[in-house]
Amino acid sequence: MLNHWNNKECIKANQQKLSTIFFSLFSSWLLAFLFQGQVLYELTNKYNIDPYILILGVMGVHFLGLFLGGLFVKNIENARDIIVFSMAISIIGSIPFFFIPSILWNFAIITISFFAGTCVASWGYYFKKFTYSNERIKTAANVLIFSNILMIFINMVSIHISPYTGLAISIFMVVVALIITLKLPVNMVGDMEWSYLENRKVIRITKPLGILCLFIVVITVNSGLMYQVINPEFQHHQWLVSWYWALPYVAMLYVIKKLPPKVNRSYMLYVAIGMIGFAFLFFMIFDRSVLSYLIINTLMLGACGIYDLFWWSILGELLDYSSNPGKVFGIGLSSNVLGVFLGTIFGKIMNVKDVPNQNASILALGVAFLTFIMLPVLHNQLLIFLKNHIFLRTLIEMPPSEQQSTIDKFGISYKLTEREKEISSLLLRGRTYKMIANELYLSENTVKTHIKNIYSKFNVSSKTELINFLMEKENS
Repeated sequence: MLNHWNNKECIKANQQKLSTIFFSLFSSWLLAFLFQGQVLYELTNKYNIDPYILILGVMGVHFLGLFLGGLFVKNIENARDIIVFSMAISIIGSIPFFFIPSILWNFAIITISFFAGTCVASWGYYFKKFTYSNERIKTAANVLIFSNILMIFINMVSIHISPYTGLAISIFMVVVALIITLKLPVNMVGDMEWSYLENRKVIRITKPLGILCLFIVVITVNSGLMYQVINPEFQHHQWLVSWYWALPYVAMLYVIKKLPPKVNRSYMLYVAIGMIGFAFLFFMIFDRSVLSYLIINTLMLGACGIYDLFWWSILGELLDYSSNPGKVFGIGLSSNVLGVFLGTIFGKIMNVKDVPNQNASILALGVAFLTFIMLPVLHNQLLIFLKNHIFLRTLIEMPPSEQQSTIDKFGISYKLTEREKEISSLLLRGRTYKMIANELYLSENTVKTHIKNIYSKFNVSSKTELINFLMEKENS
């Protein structure tokens, strides 16, 4: 029985890995070619074309693809069909850019931008089905890290070798992603965890999702300003910019991913707002040297890494409360595109009118201040559903070294059974009901009954309250 369970876990882990790989490969094409990458910029520069209208069109149509994508997806089988079709369209639609500019460029870029959005939205089903709820922050981090590393590589090739070579590599990424998708099954092998998630009570998340989307739009206005105001000021450091631009973003994602569970990440959200503020403040007062670029870009992209992982992981958790994860995921990420779209317009207006860069920085500081005000409201709304999310914890988790001794100490006075002590210890280590059931060879309903009794004995109603209660008792 144990070998059978271990075999299922290995298969699940492999399927989760494949899902992450194919989406990362597709995202690298999306980032490097369409969404503010260097492939399209270098191609337009080659033919002395102003990329501004083209880029705005890409973002606008991609927004529609993301926002509407969930309306076309009804189940994971349907999601795979849409992903396969969208990838095929993306490959075919990228080919005209190997030739001289024509009306075909405009038609192709509108088409692939829309279907790229539907592909990303459809992956919401894979994100939900192939990743345990408590592991989605790691999956999100892996996708963002891998796709951005590949984007950096494609960007460098496009700038220093040829945009056509960069385009060919990005298309190759989509081809490999398509092959992996065709081989990846849409159903997990006999796993009750997924049927449990599918049947989980669907509740209204309209309000918290709406506030989250508004927050994403506001904070990512600064990303659009960065593309139009900050980045052009440092283009004379082309070699450095080509590889260092997204490096702080990747590094920050990796650091957050590796932080121990007990670290309180909620404070990092406020630190990120400060990093954005300082980035634009330094942009106003610093020169345009290499050192200035390193400081400003590190602060700005490091903050972007924190916030991108924040809302990606929040969206990942909210998927369990919706019968249409494609719709939730698509709408959430469309907010990111909308924010960048608005920031790009604001930045372009300032550049066209020769408004001093100080004004753009003042606007960015105002946006940072607004997000600082919004964050507590968003935090309170999300806590209603996601009490134990790693970015929303208001208290540090109990250190592992103290967990067992605390359970043993208070287990006696509060009359916990040996089984309840075992379950309490696993619960404090972040195990889900399903994971506890697997480790102790119990049914999930039995685990729920034990946890209900544990909460009753301590007079609490959640894991967070249990931790707070035990820590208060331990320190009193």
